[in-house]
Amino acid sequence: MNNTINEMESISTSSQKNIEEKFCDFLRKWPQSHKLYCKYEEILVYLVIGVLTTIVAWAAKFACNYIFFNNSYYPTGSQNAILSTVSWVAGVMFAYPTNRIYVFKSHNPIFKEAIKFAISRVSTWILDIIMMYLLSNICKINLFISTVIVSIFVMIGNYVFSKLAVFNRHHK
Repeated sequence: MNNTINEMESISTSSQKNIEEKFCDFLRKWPQSHKLYCKYEEILVYLVIGVLTTIVAWAAKFACNYIFFNNSYYPTGSQNAILSTVSWVAGVMFAYPTNRIYVFKSHNPIFKEAIKFAISRVSTWILDIIMMYLLSNICKINLFISTVIVSIFVMIGNYVFSKLAVFNRHHK
């Protein structure tokens, strides 16, 4: 009976490892991969979080387009601005806590940092609106292709602003 309880406790303990610990255990089996991961951890984790943020933002954008604009492939300028805003809000709400915890591992005061994060994202929100207008309305590139192109520039801009202005290690 005691052996069964001990086995169950060890199974429970091993299943309680978080995903990050499991990933590190996996990487330790290949020292070169582990060394590369450690060297580029911030950028690699940012890319994963960036992709997840993009999925959240796009889901909000395309759901809004479907619900309010009859799934238009060529929304008007004002519709593009609304879609970009919906996408931006969803992205910021998802990106701040995930970037704070997993990418930059920040311990700065949350309120001040969250305000800086939102302000830094305003510039890429404006970039999004302008580029979507140019690509979709002027160049007549459909919404999906324009969104992919713009997202690349927005993701790069967001990383630079987050790294330099929001989550820098000098704020303590």
